[in-house]
Amino acid sequence: MASASLIWTFFASGTPVPLYNTYRAENGLTSADLVLTTVVYLASTAAALLVLGRLSDHLGRRPIAALALASSLAGALVLMHVEAVGWLVAGRVLQGVACGMASSALGSYVIDTAPRRPPWLAAVITSTAPQLSIPVGALVAGSLVDLAPAPRVLVYAFVATGLGLGILLVALCPETVGRRSVRGGLAALRPQVAIPAGAGPAMLVAGGVAVATWSLGGFFQGYSPMIASERLGSDNALLVAVVLASLMLLAPLGGAAGGRWSPRTSVAVGMLVFAASTVVIVVGIVAGTAVLLVVAELVAAFGMGMAAAGGLRGAIPYARTDERAGLLAAIYLVSYLGAAVPSLVSSRLVEHLSLVTIAVGHGTLAVAVSLATVGLALRTPAPARA
Repeated sequence: MASASLIWTFFASGTPVPLYNTYRAENGLTSADLVLTTVVYLASTAAALLVLGRLSDHLGRRPIAALALASSLAGALVLMHVEAVGWLVAGRVLQGVACGMASSALGSYVIDTAPRRPPWLAAVITSTAPQLSIPVGALVAGSLVDLAPAPRVLVYAFVATGLGLGILLVALCPETVGRRSVRGGLAALRPQVAIPAGAGPAMLVAGGVAVATWSLGGFFQGYSPMIASERLGSDNALLVAVVLASLMLLAPLGGAAGGRWSPRTSVAVGMLVFAASTVVIVVGIVAGTAVLLVVAELVAAFGMGMAAAGGLRGAIPYARTDERAGLLAAIYLVSYLGAAVPSLVSSRLVEHLSLVTIAVGHGTLAVAVSLATVGLALRTPAPARA
């Protein structure tokens, strides 16, 4: 249930993207407005991780998991009524807060309840759930936008129903963390990045993977509608969803494939695959070739999943059970900042620079950080304790 709730929360956050061109055509939203909503979503997630990321270590996994699902549910209800950019921003803020809480609380819940075999399963789920669920949500939403009636409402009603069911089922699940004092919970609200003792080098590697992969992921969350319309010549909602989804769909397969290797080998190989594929992705955007772009994205997703799971497997052994939410919050905080900061910069330039120039900038950042992370991974020792 923890895995399903984590997946559904991020599934919900992927559903608005295929509707962006609809909002632009019917409600007058600009490209800058749409990129801004992505930045706001990413910043809200990062803020929730920073303030609420350690809360489930003190108050338990279940209540914070239920709160995350409730925030996502509220976001879906708000998004049913989008008429101007303010409604879209408000809904994305609620979804961002939900994803921030879910990343740490539900991610830790997955690790707490995961079976011992295979040993890489928990790391693959927690590291790739967002990367898989967001594009699947976008694909489902894109299909409904093109094929179903009232897509501006039906998409979110479908999501809200699943979130409501998730709240009820989470309440029936066993708790894995003993509740501490309320005072401790209040203290956990102080913004703090919690890194377990000895985990610094491993966290640096995991952070490098996060910045490289999420910076490119943030680009596609904000610019997929523009890529489809300006470079591929179509406003089709399903094509927008495919452009977004392809960068993430094969991430779980990459994580599983790298599970037989050591964490640092998984990171090194995954980052090299990701870097090479990113170059081809940029070429595909410049050339306006859909097949080349999508194939390169799928290969990049495989490398992304391998590297992300490897980075997390290298860091998890350093954290006790009551430190896991803080550890995951720190990794996801870096992830979302890695997506939000480049997106914020490009959102200020989107009216002045071409989409190709912005794509080259994001791609260059992703490749440079990927190669630096390979060097870090190869110099990082294996965890001293399991």
